[in-house]
Order: sequence, then C-alpha cells, then structure tokens
Amino acid sequence: MSGHSHWASIKHKKGAADEKRGKAFSKMAKLITVAAREKGGDPDTNPTLRMAIDSAKKINMPKDNIERAVKKGTGELVGEKLEEVILEAYGPNKIAIILECITDNKNRTLGEVKKILSQYNGKLADEGSVQWLFDKLGEISIETDDKERVELEAIEAGAKDIEWEDNIVYIYTDLADLDKAKKHLESKGFEINSSSPSWIAKDKIEVGNLEPIEKLFNALDDNDDIQNIYSNIQ
Repeated sequence: MSGHSHWASIKHKKGAADEKRGKAFSKMAKLITVAAREKGGDPDTNPTLRMAIDSAKKINMPKDNIERAVKKGTGELVGEKLEEVILEAYGPNKIAIILECITDNKNRTLGEVKKILSQYNGKLADEGSVQWLFDKLGEISIETDDKERVELEAIEAGAKDIEWEDNIVYIYTDLADLDKAKKHLESKGFEINSSSPSWIAKDKIEVGNLEPIEKLFNALDDNDDIQNIYSNIQ
C-alpha cells in the first residue's frame, strides 16, 4: 500500500482563515447531519459523528452551527434530504479520482461534476472502474517531531501503514480500528490534526505538470456538494 494520496498533500484543503470559510462550514454541516442521521446524535456513541464534530472544531465552526446540523440529522429540526454519493472519474494524465459527495439532488450534482470534468480534460468513469485502484482505510494525521515515539504508539494502536511528509505523519488503520487508534494516540498526548475514513491509492503515479490537475481539483472543491477528493497522484 503506497500511502497518502489525498489531495490535501498538494493543498486541496483550504485554510479556515480564507474567504471560503462559509463554504467549508456548509460542507461540514452536511457531513455532521448525515452522521447524526445514520447512527444518532450522541457523539459518545457515534464515532463517525464525533470525528465530524472534531473536524468542524478544527476549522472553528461555531457551536450553534454544529448543534443545528446534529438536530437536522436527528429530525429535531427540518432539513434537506441528503444522501451520500461516490463518483469515480479520470483527470488529466489519466489520473484516477474518487469524489465523495453529499447532496440533496444527485442528478444536479452529477451534471455539475460532468461539466467541471469536461472543462479540465477529465471525464466520469463507470461505477467500480476506479475504486478497485484504492483501499478504504482509516487515516489519522499528526504533526510531530517525535518520530520514533509516534511510530511505536501507532503500531501499538494497530496501524497497517505509516507515511511521513516532512513533520506530518499519516497513520493508516482498518476502518473498524480508526476510532480506537485515534483514542489511543490522544491518550498518549498526541494532538490529532485529522481523523477520517479515506480512499488510499494502492499504487501512485508521477505527474510532471501538476497545474492542470490543481485547476481541476480547485474547481471541484468549489462545488458545494463535493466533500473530499482523492487521487492516485504521487
């Protein structure tokens, strides 16, 4: 397994301080609502919701927004009928792409994604034609200089693989072990940057010119329904 392949590695994720904060809050609210709808509104018994709320706090999402999103999920407040959609695509240089979406209108989202892809030399792929190139794993990222200790604790927590980018470590687990591993690392004093299920490329490809890919991914990221973008680029 070749490790970290999320677009975050080449600046897909915007900082909370930029002008797209409102869009980031909107996307996070959808994620929280879906998590609360599926397994209840108590983060103590719903690990998916707990991780979503932790991510929301990382971008300084107001507490009222978080609570409102939870209540929409549990039915205490009226909200949109949201569904999770996974789309598969190819981009410039034939890179493989997986898009995780949350939408209240699948057909609209499909049309918008098709349009964006066509503008940037990409195209939608048939269902299943891209997913087999990836593994669905738990991913935890930690910023630390204590390389030896974090690796030992990650192994103790059940890590399947570990990868470094400068002083950020990416720890991969089975999905079922993600929450347990996160709690173990927190109990050892490590501050978790992010923790979520992720699509990790089995093999990555090198691309000489990243500019067309960056333009495509930035356009996709601007879409309100697209939560996460994964690819198999090196």
